[in-house]
Amino acid sequence: MVGFEPADVPPSAAVKFVGAGTAACIADLLTFPLDTAKVRLQIQGEAIASVAAGNGSAVKYRGVFGTISTMVRTEGPRSLYSGLVAGLQRQMSFASVRIGLYDSVKQFYTRGSEHVGISIRLLAGCTTGAMAVVLAQPTDVVKVRFQAQARSTGLARRYCSTIDAYRTIAREEGIRGLWKGTAPNIVRNATVNCTELVTYDFIKDTLLKSTPLTDNLPCHFLSAFGAGLCTTVIASPVDVVKTRYMNSSLGQYRSTLNCAATMMTKEGPLAFYKGFMPSFLRLGSWNVVMFVTYEQLKRAMMAANHNCTTIL
Repeated sequence: MVGFEPADVPPSAAVKFVGAGTAACIADLLTFPLDTAKVRLQIQGEAIASVAAGNGSAVKYRGVFGTISTMVRTEGPRSLYSGLVAGLQRQMSFASVRIGLYDSVKQFYTRGSEHVGISIRLLAGCTTGAMAVVLAQPTDVVKVRFQAQARSTGLARRYCSTIDAYRTIAREEGIRGLWKGTAPNIVRNATVNCTELVTYDFIKDTLLKSTPLTDNLPCHFLSAFGAGLCTTVIASPVDVVKTRYMNSSLGQYRSTLNCAATMMTKEGPLAFYKGFMPSFLRLGSWNVVMFVTYEQLKRAMMAANHNCTTIL
């Protein structure tokens, strides 16, 4: 048998809340370079448009591993983890809500009923996804801006530290600047949350009912991988617009819709899938690490709690 055994008693909301945030941080530590490469590729379309207008330099990022290689060569290995502090802050607050509270919100909508239809799962995913964005948006804005800024010698850095980034954005753009891109991020994360959690739920239920697999690591791995693939395909267009808009300078775009329209006009529909491969590599691997870790953390925490209760 692989991993901890399933607990007889379902984990509490607090266990899920803490477990989801911790698992998400572990997943971020392992996959952050792929996320940084994704951001660089997503904003590169702006550089292409600038070159076409005679205002920029040649495109320097080509492909996932080409982007990572270029960043290491020109900016040093640390550049791959630029924005990690904000990223971990984001996951601890964001994943705790959107994943940790998913089951509780699902039970709230069903009023405790054991029968949970697809519509209730989608509604619960949208709800926790939107709640998480409202809470954690400033951390996402800072993370994206750190990932987007180059560390090359001779280039002025936009922000010196995570705290400096929060202060500078609030001073130059107002408090609203810290919540820049909230609307597309709510759409993006409601989409991601629904696809990710509902797909994981559905695949896991199907595997448990239709295959010899039990509720353990192999089942969790396959479910998480499938959820990552489906989520990347569905959420990539919104993710690209969100990244472009959050990284944009003041006045560059009038709104998120204007950002999307500008992309379509200047770069075509394929612009909405820029960075797709690093998105899939990152989201697929992130889902596998996060869900497998989350399932095991829940069981470990429940076992520890049970042992403490027994001793007392």
